[in-house]
Amino acid sequence: MILNFTVFYESMGLFTLTYTPFTRYINELLGNIEFPRYNLWVFNIANTLIATALYLFLIRSWISPTKKQYLTLMIYGFIIIGIVFQLTGIEPLYLDQPMLFAIAANLILVACGIYYLQMMTDPFYLEVNPKRLLSFWQVTILLFTYSLTYIYSVSLIYLYNLNPELANHLGNLNRILGILKLFILILIIASPRLTHLFDQEPYS
Repeated sequence: MILNFTVFYESMGLFTLTYTPFTRYINELLGNIEFPRYNLWVFNIANTLIATALYLFLIRSWISPTKKQYLTLMIYGFIIIGIVFQLTGIEPLYLDQPMLFAIAANLILVACGIYYLQMMTDPFYLEVNPKRLLSFWQVTILLFTYSLTYIYSVSLIYLYNLNPELANHLGNLNRILGILKLFILILIIASPRLTHLFDQEPYS
């Protein structure tokens, strides 16, 4: 689902970047008359809101049943916060949304922490080699992605105005880590045929 959704929203991003009449129309609906070519709203909806919820669901699938409730509360709490942010206009949908991304990133980091804590205490995880678990690699990549690109994502416009070169480097790092996230997802799909490399997830 995450792979299919990523293909969809990246294609949508390209479409809105090239087909300006549609982008202008959506921006007018959102109240953005000053920057009619902006398509940041696509990535705000897809990457900040929906993708965050999907990755939280993914981490939840690797958590023991006794701890799933914490992830469930985080997911639905984030969805409610996201809807409130959009309806109240706290952060316009067509501009950078640093506060909402900060909430999303912190929830992902907390979810990663719950996973690592489980890995160190759960009897099922103690019996396996974490290096042979794709969940370990996916959670580690998520941890690096949301921690290393935190500054870039919460201060996107400010960084581009202050130091465009640094902003471009951080943007490239974000793209590389994003590709690694998707690569791990492909490995997860292929894992039934890669039993000599990876073990079955304890709670899959």
